[in-house]
Amino acid sequence: MINKDMTIGEVLRVDRALAAKLMEFGMGCVGCPSAQAETLAEAASVHGVNADALVNALNGATE
Repeated sequence: MINKDMTIGEVLRVDRALAAKLMEFGMGCVGCPSAQAETLAEAASVHGVNADALVNALNGATE
């Protein structure tokens, strides 16, 4: 289960295909080395995205 305290790197290790879902939320920097250490909550804040909606979408994509 993905949560907002996970880093983008951790999320991508769960499933590389989740990069597409992150990009749907405007997070095109998923390949950036510094983004790999950023939590979903931090990334959501920087990109003006609701972190709970992002986590729900990521979890829905892994089902």
